[in-house]
Amino acid sequence: MRIKGNAIRPGNIIEHKDRLWRAVRIQHTQPGKGGAYLQVELKEVRDGTKLNERFRSSEDVERVRLDQRDHQFLYAEAGDMLTFMDKESYDQITVHKDLLGEPAVFLQEGMDVTIESYEGSPISVILPDTVVMTITEADPVVKGQTASSSYKPALLENGVRTSVPPHIESGTRIVINTADGSYVERAKD
Repeated sequence: MRIKGNAIRPGNIIEHKDRLWRAVRIQHTQPGKGGAYLQVELKEVRDGTKLNERFRSSEDVERVRLDQRDHQFLYAEAGDMLTFMDKESYDQITVHKDLLGEPAVFLQEGMDVTIESYEGSPISVILPDTVVMTITEADPVVKGQTASSSYKPALLENGVRTSVPPHIESGTRIVINTADGSYVERAKD
């Protein structure tokens, strides 16, 4: 679908220079001299390369629609391959761990994810915003430390280090943000 250059919004996928790009950040600029333009920070969908481009309202860009399908994570194979099952057709798909990036460490068996594909080939895997994990190792509480808003280091069951409030102990189940691995809250279960 063709759109005007000034109609790009964060999260849009566009085809530019024969590659697929996700608009990360946009800024409208109106210089004192010349016409207004949209400064767009683009991130290449497949390899993560970044690019800053200017688009004017007179330019047309191709906005790409991605197919999104719900999948369930089944298992990880040796060699960094991950296997997912389509929740409607039960077809299995195997993708490389690099498609997920850093959030891949939060995958759990049976987890529901969304796989985005373009022309039949998967280009990204979207994890849920949060996931429940168990703390395997946490520093003991230092007396008097609970009064301040300090955090202490902790080790999650998947080997990832995070910071948690002082009252969280080893064996506690907590909710983690999958985007940055930060503590959200104590799990309600």
